[in-house]
Amino acid sequence: MPINILNLPDYKVVRVEENDHDYHITAEVSNPPTNCAGCDSDRLIGHGRNQQVIRDMPTHGKRVAIYVDTRRWRCVDCGKTFMEVMPAVNGKRNMTERLTRWIGQQSLKRTFASIAYDTGLDEKTIRNIFRDYVNVLEAEFRFETPKWLGIDEIYLIKPRGVITNIESNTVLDLLVNRNQDTIVKYLSGLKGKEYIQYVAMDMWKPYKTAVNAVLPHAIIVIDKFHIVKMANEALEKVRKSIRADLTLKQKRGLMHDRFLLLKREHHLTDKEAFILDGWVKNYPLLGEAYRLKEAFYEIYQAQSQHDALLAYELWRKSIPPELHDHFHALTRAFQNWLPEIMAYFKHPVTNAYTESINSLIRVMDRMGRGYSFEALRAKILFSEGAHKRTLSRPKFERRREPEVVETAIELPDDAIGYLPPAFMRKTIITEWKNKQIEGDPHEQAGSPRNYGADIHTLIDLLEAGML
Repeated sequence: MPINILNLPDYKVVRVEENDHDYHITAEVSNPPTNCAGCDSDRLIGHGRNQQVIRDMPTHGKRVAIYVDTRRWRCVDCGKTFMEVMPAVNGKRNMTERLTRWIGQQSLKRTFASIAYDTGLDEKTIRNIFRDYVNVLEAEFRFETPKWLGIDEIYLIKPRGVITNIESNTVLDLLVNRNQDTIVKYLSGLKGKEYIQYVAMDMWKPYKTAVNAVLPHAIIVIDKFHIVKMANEALEKVRKSIRADLTLKQKRGLMHDRFLLLKREHHLTDKEAFILDGWVKNYPLLGEAYRLKEAFYEIYQAQSQHDALLAYELWRKSIPPELHDHFHALTRAFQNWLPEIMAYFKHPVTNAYTESINSLIRVMDRMGRGYSFEALRAKILFSEGAHKRTLSRPKFERRREPEVVETAIELPDDAIGYLPPAFMRKTIITEWKNKQIEGDPHEQAGSPRNYGADIHTLIDLLEAGML
């Protein structure tokens, strides 16, 4: 076994013992103190020894413990006693700094239990190191405050708030819950929050109250995804209501074909359209509900708020009395959130963003089991390779050509059109000047900008098992 197995220059390896699972390495500090820590005297004498066990990074798949025979020293001049310093050892724990860093980095990729198994440490210790590591990352990473802010939710044991940058398609934060106080606290702490112009959200009253309190200047927009989803839910209510009168075979068929009802009509294949036609003809109420669902989607083809409101009113009046109860939640939401819903037609949220955030939520829901919320949040926000950055640098300055200015000698007033000979003219060459070229008004010189964790990259990493 090589004498420098530790690769720690501040320690000298004395002995190495090995078994199937562990390395037990006896070492001593290479450079003992030469001066008193109190008075700086160099008259030191030994005053006892104390063995400390320091945990280190796994090596060759085995756990590592370093046994350091540390010495106590006494100063002859001032009488002060002190222990020699342990280089490269974490100040809070009996482990090397590199092990602490490694555990922090690994905790963003693996479960605490697996790291505890590899290191021989208690899972509680891993969790505490993880929290310290996340606190460091929280201070290190500062995401840009966007012009378009998104507030969504994901269910991880319970509902959680998801804060996004809609323009950059990135995640800015995962909040412990979606309560009003939590949203207010987050928004209040945003640097540059006065530059937020739009906030997209679902129809959750605490979100609206929080935004109005902290960002009264921002325009609230309800993404169409959240409202058209209610049209699908109304159709589902109708489908379930007619099941009572069906045979067992028919119930199974309707259950199997429910996805056809939720699918947009123009996306149906010929076979699917044929099957759906059979259901809507045999059950007219179901057919009417499907028509209403499709017609509601068409409202979002309107080119203006005025046209959208007219289309909605026509749609609402077309609901037959027997379906009022099924579509009541939708019509009530539309009425209660009318300004915010109409804002979409002036400031639409892109379909790409809506689809990507919903895909991320589905992936997180699948892989979130077995992880604490804190661990999953750290994986999403701080994993290496997921951040979307732009390198900010000084704007390009174009060198300006030298200017040649000719000035004539003083002439009489009636010398119109007269140009004196060249030898009588004075030529002035201007100094080189720089002309600043206008660039992106949002691009300022300085350090690189971090816009958060890119949603598409996160989905790829999560599905590949790399987070």
